Amino acid sequence: MSEARLMQGNEACAEGAVAAGVRFFGGYPITPSTEIAEYMAVNLPKVGGNFIQMEDEIAGIGVILGASLAGKKALTATSGPGFSLKQELIGYAAIAEIPAVIVNVQRMGPSTGQPTSPAQADIMQARWGTHGDHPMIALSPWTVRESFDVAVKAVNYSERFRTPVIILLDEVVGHLRERVELPSAHEIEIYPRRMPNTTKAQGYKAYTPMEDLVPNPANFGTGYRIHCTGLVHDETGFPSGSPKVTEQTIHRLHEKIMRVQDEITHYDEFFMDDAEIAVVAFGGTARTAYAAVEAARHAGQKVGMVRMMTIWPFAENVMRNLAKRVKGILVPEMNYGQYVYEVERAAAAQARVVSLPKYDAEVFTPDEIKQAIEKLAAEVAK
Repeated sequence: MSEARLMQGNEACAEGAVAAGVRFFGGYPITPSTEIAEYMAVNLPKVGGNFIQMEDEIAGIGVILGASLAGKKALTATSGPGFSLKQELIGYAAIAEIPAVIVNVQRMGPSTGQPTSPAQADIMQARWGTHGDHPMIALSPWTVRESFDVAVKAVNYSERFRTPVIILLDEVVGHLRERVELPSAHEIEIYPRRMPNTTKAQGYKAYTPMEDLVPNPANFGTGYRIHCTGLVHDETGFPSGSPKVTEQTIHRLHEKIMRVQDEITHYDEFFMDDAEIAVVAFGGTARTAYAAVEAARHAGQKVGMVRMMTIWPFAENVMRNLAKRVKGILVPEMNYGQYVYEVERAAAAQARVVSLPKYDAEVFTPDEIKQAIEKLAAEVAK
């Protein structure tokens, strides 16, 4: 057993990334994510890694994409304003198939907003923030220990599928401190950097997809001829204006993620055996929702909870099946209402879906969610 420690969510996230093999961090300090950069500055050099503070948020993601192309597992961390600035290069990473992990510790409001207040308002931006059609993997932890585990998963998924992966922390979990016992090194599954399966003499093409639809480009500086571009490209990596190549490329980018959607959809269920009402929550809000559901159970309400770790790709099958099992679904989230619309779409009117938004720079109280549960239960009982 590992030693019990008191850790912060941001710290656990950073430690999980290092445990998964991250050896390069580039970024720019921003509340409430700065502790991740601080951890990396101190600890990466101890394991032969490199930390660099860049001049701004755009450079912060640019430098990690360069490090990734050169063979390093790389990570950056930011919050809302910085996440907005990183969007163009997130799109570049998606089409150029560059592994990278972006941590977004969400805070309240557009622009500068409320830098020290919690929010979950970047849910849709995580999926659609960069222009054009692209897939996205985004994970959201609800405990300090899970912040470690999610970081490991994010690094592994970025390497396995050669895609940017977003960790959607929020200020609640990022700054929370809990007693944790982290796994030992031999307990952690680590996905290695994909390498070419042909030699340079065998007509190497960097973007030839394997059976899992993911290519194995060589790392820069290893002697292979590589061209990396944000333009639509063929298997050589060089730009192509062909409609057929364009269609095949965009389809493959989506399909390489969608074919493993069920495998990478992670969630928990609580009190759901006889539930007539389900609360769907994620991140810091899920902690409060659990307390509310437990209190409602003690009061005699048949209510359960589905806690989502995988935010994107959206858990279509999970929500469709949930809507068949219950009469009502409550979606509390620290924003004006975002994830609820995806739940409503998947439910397809099979269950009543109710939004419970909160955007006053304060976290939910259990009683707020419990009252909404009681109201929804009364409505669906009519």
